Parts: sequence; C-alpha cells; structure tokens
Amino acid sequence: MISRATGLGKDVNGPGGRLTILRDCDLEVQAGEAVAVLGASGSGKSTLLGLLAGLDTATAGQVWLCGEPLDALDEDGRAALRNGRVGFVFQTFQLLPTLTAAENVLLPLELSGFADAPRRAADALERVGLSARAEHFPRQLSGGEQQRIAIARAFAPAPAILFADEPTGNLDLATGEHIIELLIDLRNDSGAALVLVTHDAALAERCDRRLAMQAGRLEPLP
Repeated sequence: MISRATGLGKDVNGPGGRLTILRDCDLEVQAGEAVAVLGASGSGKSTLLGLLAGLDTATAGQVWLCGEPLDALDEDGRAALRNGRVGFVFQTFQLLPTLTAAENVLLPLELSGFADAPRRAADALERVGLSARAEHFPRQLSGGEQQRIAIARAFAPAPAILFADEPTGNLDLATGEHIIELLIDLRNDSGAALVLVTHDAALAERCDRRLAMQAGRLEPLP
C-alpha cells in the first residue's frame, strides 16, 4: 500500500484547553486508488491530509508513506521522502506570483534534481491544455487556469501519490467540473494514488472509495 495510518490522533492546545481534532483514525490507500474524504468545515479533513503527507506530526498513532514510517524520520527525512514521490494540489493554488506558469511547474522539478525537468514541465503544461499560457504570470490567469497549472506542477514528477485539499473549493461550478475531469483523467493516466478532501459530492463520486470525517473519526460511505 502507498499510504497507511493506524490509530491516528491529533490534539492541539486552544484557549479553552486541549482540543481533539482527530481520534483513532485508520486508513489504508492502495497504489493507484482514489479516496475521497468528505466532511463539514472544521471536521479535521485538512488536518488528516497534512498528517498523511508528513506535513504535520500526530499526537497518537502511526503513519506510513511510500512504505516508510513517518515517525522514524525528522523533518528533513520526511521532505526527502516526499521529493518526487508525493504531489500536492491546494484550494488556494499556491503558485509563486513572480514566476511564469512554466517556471512554476519547472522550479520544483529542478529542485528535485530531474535531469529532464524542462521536458517534464512542457509535457505537463500540454496535458492540462495550457502550453499557450506558459509565459503568463499567475495574475494574468483565471482561477481555473491557475488550478490547472497547480495540477500540472503536481503531476509533472510522476508522483506515486497525490494529496488534494479542496481542489475545486475556490472555483465556480463549471470551472470546478472541468478541474474534476482533468484531475481524475490525469490520475487514471498516471496510475498515481489520489487522496482528496472535498465538499464537492461530484468529485467524491468519481473516486474509488468515499469516507466521511465525523467528530474526528473516519467512517466509510456507500
């Protein structure tokens, strides 16, 4: 399996004392599987994603990513594990405003040491239909185009698993539907596992399995 969590819990300190965000969550994601996690705002979906990706550390339980136990790695070790094997798509796009679309896709490839980084970046832009916008800056692109650039950036290294946090959350319905099609098509073509958190029932329906986050716990959905 590409991702696994057992007994996962997350507590944080708040003004009113200790707050439990996640409790006793178990999850296994097989290679190539698409899993959607649904739930209300503040239910802990994004926290779960951060723990699974090694961007945050759990209070309880264990997480394995690409076969490696994350609690055995320091921050640098977790970053090295993610390098080239883990992709991310965020609700807020996370593009660097001073770089062109092509440079936004190219930079992480170069930082990861891909010898064929320019070819990968060009191919990724072509796959999302934005080769003609390669030299445009994020401010010159629509929200849907920016998300397509973010998706190109995520898939360019051919990751084993991609984590997506509300990828259609900042988009109108029509644009969101286009992004859903693109995301699922690229996942199908690449064979990457996909774990996404979303309010979008249409996006969740396109996944192999759906889970609900309720009161800090994961529950299967039909």
